[in-house]
Amino acid sequence: MEPPTIRRCHRVMMAKTTISRRTLLTVLAGAGAAALTGCDPAAPAAPTSAAPLPDPLLVEVDGGLGVLRGTDRQTVPHGVATADGRLVYASVPDGADTALWRIDAGRDTASDRVRLPGRWVPQTVSTDGTRLALTTEGVSATKERPAGRDVTPVLIADAGGVRQRLRLPGNVVPEAFTHDLAGLFVLEWLPPNAPDRYRVRVVDLATGVPGPLSTRDKAPVPAGAEEEMRGDGRQAVLAPNRTVLYTLYTHQPDHQHTRDRISGRPGSDVHAFVHTLHLQQRWAYCVDLPHPFGEGAADGHAMAITPDGSRLYVADVSSGAVAEISTGELTVRRTVRLATGTGPAFAAADGERLFLGTGAAVRAVDLAGLNVAAERPVREPVTGLVLSPDGSHLYVGQSAAVAWQDPISGGELGRAAVPGLLGLRGVLA
Repeated sequence: MEPPTIRRCHRVMMAKTTISRRTLLTVLAGAGAAALTGCDPAAPAAPTSAAPLPDPLLVEVDGGLGVLRGTDRQTVPHGVATADGRLVYASVPDGADTALWRIDAGRDTASDRVRLPGRWVPQTVSTDGTRLALTTEGVSATKERPAGRDVTPVLIADAGGVRQRLRLPGNVVPEAFTHDLAGLFVLEWLPPNAPDRYRVRVVDLATGVPGPLSTRDKAPVPAGAEEEMRGDGRQAVLAPNRTVLYTLYTHQPDHQHTRDRISGRPGSDVHAFVHTLHLQQRWAYCVDLPHPFGEGAADGHAMAITPDGSRLYVADVSSGAVAEISTGELTVRRTVRLATGTGPAFAAADGERLFLGTGAAVRAVDLAGLNVAAERPVREPVTGLVLSPDGSHLYVGQSAAVAWQDPISGGELGRAAVPGLLGLRGVLA
């Protein structure tokens, strides 16, 4: 039986100007569509003559996630999306319980609603979109710290309803599912009642018992040698093959990596690193970033991965530093210093160029020489960057609007008004 088509509400006219185009993204983090709660399924769609967006987009808007498709806008107040943005789990209070349903944003369909006993908030979804972890309060794994608590209730669900209930000891935040769906990676905050640091652990979903990860050599991390991290988790990026999660951390005073704690070495005075979490093999490894990464504002850092997954780029616009990381070797291959910038940074990459957005400009950096090939002004400060899968559009989030550029010429191909836009998540293939 085919799932029902998503009901549309709160249409917004998308204005277009004939100047130029393209796409923009970052993540880890939610996006969605028109408020599906309180919508009248019988209400006819408002006619519009506005030109449509070339690709459907997943975005962040005031009040939740947004799906922009053509001239239509949909909003999901409480939702969490897969890394590619194609599947979104949405929830709303239903009396004392929670109504949950899954939206296939790529196909514009939705599952039937199921009821979860109690009040729950979607926290993280598996890379294939078949499993969801919910908690009683929503906390971003890269932006916030939870309130103090000794025990954390976690619900594992899918589009059919509850699959498992857990009461995990300590103060934890679900971060990702293992590739085989048998485990759940969590951030365990310490001390639980007054958290100021955290470590990554994996919960065996068959037993509900949390334990340490392995080292990159696949050996169990000894008790007491797990990394305890402080500071800001700026951004998470999933590898194209969906097996590795890269998270950029900045401002890490007194931090020691697992490899240093095992060896007894004091470690280096790093202020930023990329935490590499292998979702299939269950090991973690940190790639240190050299000075001056991590010394500037956290939101001035951005990260992007090439479509083949072989290279990861980290930029700090406050210092102009750009680092290229080999994902196979997990080492920094080279660094350069470009002109500095101010404000939040955003990045996207194809096989030949790295696009960096900050302030009211987008730079195209040639990957062969890591030099700026072009700097292109935009109308308003950038709030996100994402490339279309075919590389034909670079989408640039701005104040209450999305513009799309030609990635090669930088010309603006079109512009759509999006009231309440906060950022871009990705293109829905």
